[in-house]
Amino acid sequence: MQRIIAIRPLAAEDWAAAWQIIEPVFRAGETYAFDPDISEAEARKVWVEVPSATFIAEDDQSRILGTYYIKPNQPTLGAHVCNCGYIVAEHARNRGIASEMCKHSQQEAIARGFRAMQYNLVVAANQAAVSLWQKHGFEVIGTLPKAFRHRRLGFVDALVMYKQL
Repeated sequence: MQRIIAIRPLAAEDWAAAWQIIEPVFRAGETYAFDPDISEAEARKVWVEVPSATFIAEDDQSRILGTYYIKPNQPTLGAHVCNCGYIVAEHARNRGIASEMCKHSQQEAIARGFRAMQYNLVVAANQAAVSLWQKHGFEVIGTLPKAFRHRRLGFVDALVMYKQL
């Protein structure tokens, strides 16, 4: 069983391995609103260049098990609330990696001066994510009816989830 040994900032040389984790999730069109045909360059921009910081979770052999980003949810007057996105490598799922990244992201958010965390578009059909975020204290504060065009299920609800830090 793979365990997280470290969560650290993503370095330039980590991108190729991170992209191997990110690409199949984006291509699946089931959890992120990005175009399933997104280019690697555009994916790097939205996952690494636009956010305030991007992190990786790795095991004791420096294999990347997951990645997340953190950024202000809105500009200026809403910038005290952050937004994060998380992806776990398929082979490392159901082992607590997302939970550890969620804990780390909350600590990181507090250290960066954020006062709350908001997830803008949690696909309601992704019950594992919804349950995990609730376990970490996030509340569903809104349902956006049929707001996500799921590649397999068609139009499904999306949730806005929020937590004061």
